[in-house]
Amino acid sequence: MEKYILSHDMGTSSDKAVLVDFSGNIKATSVEPYPTYYPNPAWVEQDPADYWKAVAASSRDIIRKTGIDPGQIKGIVFSTQAQGIIPVDEAGSVLYNNITWVDGRAEKQAQSIMKKLGGKKVFSAVAGTPIMGKDCIPKIVWLKEEKPEIYAKTFRILDVNGYLKYKCTGKMVTELSGASSYGLDLKKKQWLKVMKMTGVDMEKLPPLVCSTDIVGGLTEKAAEEMGLIAGTPVLGGCDDVQAAAVGSGMCGDGDIHIYLGTSAWVAAASRTADKFMHGAAAIQSADREMNLIAGITESAGANIQWLQEQFFSTEKEQYGDKIFEYMDQVIKKIPPGSDHLICTPWMLGERCPVSSTTTRATLFNISMVHTREHLMRAVYEGIGYNLRWILENYNRDYGFACDNFRIIGDGALDDGWMQIIADITGKHFSVVKDPRNAGAVGAAIVALIGLGELPGFSAARDFVQIEKKYVPDPANAAIYDKLFESYKDIYNSLKNAYVKANGERFKGEEE
Repeated sequence: MEKYILSHDMGTSSDKAVLVDFSGNIKATSVEPYPTYYPNPAWVEQDPADYWKAVAASSRDIIRKTGIDPGQIKGIVFSTQAQGIIPVDEAGSVLYNNITWVDGRAEKQAQSIMKKLGGKKVFSAVAGTPIMGKDCIPKIVWLKEEKPEIYAKTFRILDVNGYLKYKCTGKMVTELSGASSYGLDLKKKQWLKVMKMTGVDMEKLPPLVCSTDIVGGLTEKAAEEMGLIAGTPVLGGCDDVQAAAVGSGMCGDGDIHIYLGTSAWVAAASRTADKFMHGAAAIQSADREMNLIAGITESAGANIQWLQEQFFSTEKEQYGDKIFEYMDQVIKKIPPGSDHLICTPWMLGERCPVSSTTTRATLFNISMVHTREHLMRAVYEGIGYNLRWILENYNRDYGFACDNFRIIGDGALDDGWMQIIADITGKHFSVVKDPRNAGAVGAAIVALIGLGELPGFSAARDFVQIEKKYVPDPANAAIYDKLFESYKDIYNSLKNAYVKANGERFKGEEE
């Protein structure tokens, strides 16, 4: 009988369960959404119980769709959104909603931590980057200061992956790549000892495991809820960026991939680079021997979804699921550069190429010639400028060539957007086959390595096929070069105005 890995890709808005065979082929998928809550302007929470409901429902749906024997599933693995803060008591009960990775509530704590440890400049010199209200350590300190009764009851602080592994196995652990979003000594593969100086109680952080470790077997209760077999091995798994790197096939030293989904990122694998620079974080790769330089753009596909909902709702009624294909054709009719209209994509603040909780999107240079179609193209282009800025920083800061990268995620299916990105960056790149499932396939590869079915991470390339290649149009280089400089000027000219407008509103001034 065919053997499978059940890979769960836990994104910002839904769980996608993907059944992958031992040759890397996708047998079936099932998607279960979960809600997001915004109790305050800078707060973004999710209920961990909703994650588990989605996992249980999608797992059962996979079995129903395929009719396979649950015993054919030989491993379970999670690829999850990073930087979750989920406090649980000793019995495993959740004490507070997950404080998600886009939540910026802890700016006051971030500033206080840096002040206590020598000030922003000294802290940045030591750590490589200032911390901000969206980082894990300030959020834990926020919990300690603002919810002391909850913090006192907290036995462990879990991320999303750790919570789901606990629900599956009853064991509370943190995988290395998830730990590096908090504070991991990349050389020693241990929790960073300096964390205790920030006010974090280290005993609340779980033991560490590798992505390829078998954490335990599925418990009877979990197996019943998921419709699977008790004892099925549950692997360490990893965060979504790391899983995507494996699923893109770009695991080698200096290899770069870009993910385009609700959010976006640029990630480069490196054996030696370990510095935080210009909002890019040096984190642990799924491969224990490799680091990952990851620059997160908070809002990408979400901006295009917003554009569709706010300006093309009538067309959505007409075109239904083909609305984005319609939009793709529209942007091709607007000249490159959108007649000098620029839209920055910072709807939720930004991490990379600039690090800010107060920055928001800006529409710049609008005039009577511009239409909603110009706005549409400007939104697509704005994300392209952001990606170019990150690549520019990577080349300067780390020496990465930044050529011939690969793009994955739902956005990679948008041919018009891909050509815009090629033209703006001036780079050749490839789109992988079935790019929307690259993270889930990457996590499945991690599981196959852990089960001894694959020799190591270099085997990822054998699982990944190239669907299409893009080449920049030199005719568009001059306009995009000019507008890219204007794009950077917008941030540099307005960053203080953003702080003045939003610093108090978002509970923390930026310097």
